Formats: sequence, structure tokens, C-alpha cells
Amino acid sequence: MKQNHFGIRFAGVAGLVAILACGCGDSEERQPIAFGAEGNRLLAYETREPWAVQTVIERYSEDPGGWDINGQICFKPDGSGRFIAGEDTGQPTPPAGYGFFQLAGRRVGELSATRVGKLTPTYQESRSQPEPYGCGFLKDGRLLTTDVGNQSSGPPTGQLIIWFPPFDGDSVSYCKLDIGIGTAGGIFVDDQDRAYVASARETAGVFRFDPPYPTSNQASGGCGRLDATGAPLADRVQRENFIVANPNSPTPNAVAPSARDSLYVSSVFNGVIAEYDFSGDFIRRILEPPAGETLGPVPFSTGTPMGIAVDRSGRLFYADLGIRVSETGIGPGRLAGSYRVIEFIDGKPQAPRTLASGLAFPDGAGVME
Repeated sequence: MKQNHFGIRFAGVAGLVAILACGCGDSEERQPIAFGAEGNRLLAYETREPWAVQTVIERYSEDPGGWDINGQICFKPDGSGRFIAGEDTGQPTPPAGYGFFQLAGRRVGELSATRVGKLTPTYQESRSQPEPYGCGFLKDGRLLTTDVGNQSSGPPTGQLIIWFPPFDGDSVSYCKLDIGIGTAGGIFVDDQDRAYVASARETAGVFRFDPPYPTSNQASGGCGRLDATGAPLADRVQRENFIVANPNSPTPNAVAPSARDSLYVSSVFNGVIAEYDFSGDFIRRILEPPAGETLGPVPFSTGTPMGIAVDRSGRLFYADLGIRVSETGIGPGRLAGSYRVIEFIDGKPQAPRTLASGLAFPDGAGVME
């Protein structure tokens, strides 16, 4: 990843974080495993001390058998260990897309992943290189993804796409739902298959897309139009502005459900994770920089959160990009990213704990129970 996801220019390395509840032996061992991309590698972290780490997928430049990984990770909800992640090895030839992987192993140190498919859409004309980012599975196994589109300037060209299983192989059918999202970000799909999609620029806010969605890439399935690239485009979608950008969330980057019937929205630029109810009304800030701190040569002490994920106990994990202000502009400091967790006591968020630091541009999050 060479630019940002929140409407300001910088150079960076793609990253991602996801949380996977691992079926490892007895109940005391059933701890989440955190996955993060750092320097285009997929890393796995234990989520309790001593925070062991393992490289699960090495970047292609270091290993000809590796893959370049970026964006949000989404595991299939069937417990198979199969997951989707942005994968842009060798772009533009082949084009960037989404890798479909099979995870093997039960513990950090024993994990491996094999790519079993590649999902490749067409992209809108953009000033930025194609950047696959968000993902979310529907209850019936269909998949939603976003790609960022224009990132720092230009019209909104981010896309929301629905994909139709199976996802094995390199020819997976799809239908585009939206081709005009401003700097599209993370996706959360609720239990009614409503999709909440973050947008950080131009159309800044959180969109909610409601079913029904197309059932195929044909007119008979609700996908009878074509976009400018000749790709299938939905006849109609139900989209509303669920949350409009505001001082709490000026550049929405990712969305995740809380454990108390509400939503969290991250915003990198102001270092805030805000909580909203399901009417889109603001409740409170879960994370914000300490009073008196401003973004400067040193990043916020609490980080600049992009990807967010919540486990079944309500713990909130976030990927901190380590954004700072320098003579060359605003962007991540060298190896300034981190991965952190916020725990709650009597419903009150506690100070974040750092699980890993010195990361290069970790940017996405996801959870599988």
C-alpha cells in the first residue's frame, strides 16, 4: 500500500489485523489469535503474554512462495479456517484483488496458510493504484468487499462489490453494488445482513446498505447494468447515510460491533474510536488522545486507530498506524505502528494495552468467533 485510506498523502506499507478465535484443545486454551500484516507479511500474535509472534505468510520479495497481503481479514463463519484478505502480489500484473486462503494449525508457532483462490474485480479510473481493503460475509456465504478508490484527491471511486461462491480458483463471479464511495474502508455485516461501510473522504461517514442484494451477476439476479469498465453493476441498491462525518469521526475508516448493541467507528486522523447506537446517534468516545496532546513529530500516545475488532468478551482491538506530522507531510512514522487492546471494567474503557509495537502500517481488523 503506497498511500493512505483517510484522505491525506503519505507513503506506507500495507497492513492489516484480524482476530481469530482458535479451536485449540480445552477451554482455557481457546484464546483469540491476532493476525497482522507488516511489511506485506501476514503475522500472527498471541493475545496474552508473552505475545508470541509468527510469520504466517512471508512477502513475495522475500519468498517466491509468499504473497503480499493487505486490508481487512474476514474468516468464513463456518469454522473452516478459510479467510479473505487483500492480496496485490506483483500488481499491476496480475491486478490487485482478494486472496482466499486456508489456515492450518492451532497455535501461534504452528500456523500456515495456503492460497486457494483469487478474487479480482475491475477498478474505476483513479489517481491511486487499486487498493483492496474491506470484507464481510453474508449469512448465506456471499461476500462483500470494498476497494479504496481515490485516496488523497479526485472524485469518489471506491467500490462495494458482492461476490458469489465458490471462491476457490481464479474466476469468481461478482456484481458491483456501488462505484462512488469516497476512500472506502472497513465493512461490518450485522445479523440482518445489513452492511455498514466506512468512507473517509468526499462522502465521509458510514453508509448502511440493506438487503436484498443481487443473487448473481446476471440481469435475472438483479445485476443487469454495466459500469464504465464493462463489469456487472446492480440494478438498484438500498443505501443510506447512517452516520455523517462529525468532530468525533471526521474520517471514518472502519466499523465494528460492540458487546452492548452499538457500533464503534475508528477515525485515524483525530485518533478517536467513537461509539454510536443503531440509529446512528453518538454515544461516547472509547479512545481519544489525552487532553493537551496534538499531532506532531511524535504520534499520539494512544495511537491513530484504523482497523478495529471486538471479541465475544467485548475487548476492543485496534490497529494503530502511528501517524505523525513531519517536514514532508502527514503520514506514519517509520516502524511507528502498533496493535493494542482496550478492556472494559463495569462498562468503562480502560487505558489501551500494547500487544505489539514497531509495526509498519497495520491498517485492518476483523473477528471470528
